[in-house]
Amino acid sequence: MIESNAKADLLRYLQAARDALLWKLDGLSEYDIRRPLTSTGTNPLGLVKHVAGVELGYFGDTFGRPFFEEPPLWFTAGAEPNADMSLKPSTGVQLIQDERVSLGQSLVT
Repeated sequence: MIESNAKADLLRYLQAARDALLWKLDGLSEYDIRRPLTSTGTNPLGLVKHVAGVELGYFGDTFGRPFFEEPPLWFTAGAEPNADMSLKPSTGVQLIQDERVSLGQSLVT
């Protein structure tokens, strides 16, 4: 019987999900990445923002390693509803970098 390593299994699952999410953006134009696809304004890059924020919050706060010295407005309790599901035109590259940082948070957990 093969024994399972819960942490390794979780990290593998999370990485596969991240890879799939970012893969969906490959080949899309800047317009299509940012184009709202729902009535709430959610767009594909907004989904990456949401996932990065959830991971940073969960792996950072839960395990005592907060990521943000000063969290961005969209990450605070006073943020507008669905603020984490859309973004301003200048935030794309930083957002992908934050997603990569959230990977680091989960790997050291």
